[in-house]
Amino acid sequence: MSDLKLTIDDIRIISGCYSKQDAIQSVSEAMIKAGLVKDDYTQAMFDRDTQISTFLGNGIAIPHGTTDKRDIVIKTGLKIIYYPKGVLWDQDDNIAYVVIGIAAKANEHLDILRQLTKAVIAEDTLDRIKTIKTAENLLEILQGSC
Repeated sequence: MSDLKLTIDDIRIISGCYSKQDAIQSVSEAMIKAGLVKDDYTQAMFDRDTQISTFLGNGIAIPHGTTDKRDIVIKTGLKIIYYPKGVLWDQDDNIAYVVIGIAAKANEHLDILRQLTKAVIAEDTLDRIKTIKTAENLLEILQGSC
C-alpha cells in the first residue's frame, strides 16, 4: 500500500446484525476518530455508494467518499471493520464481511485497491474470511500472507 501500513489497530471486529448504512457510518466514525477525515466525510461515503456500489467482491466492500470531497480528507488511510454475520450490501444479495473505509487525498486509493485485489481475486478468500476469529487473521488475508 505504498507507504501506507495496515496494522492491527486499523481493524475492528463487530458482532451482531447491521445494515449497509450502519456499516458505512461505523467505518466513517472510525476514520473521523483517527483523524483521517473531517466529520462530513460520512455523507460523501453515502453519496459515493449511491453512485455505484462499493462492493468489491468475495465478501469485501470498500466504501469511500466522492472525488469532489477530497478536500475533507485530512490524510490518506484505512479503517477496517469485520462483521462475522455479514452485511447485505446491495440488491444483488452481495454480503460484505470486511468493510474497508478508504480516505485518499489524491489517487493513493488506486494503490490501495491494487493491493486489495490480490485478496479479492484469490479463490479461497471468501471461505477464509468467514472463518476469521482475530484482527491478526484478517490482516494476514488482506496482506496476502498465509
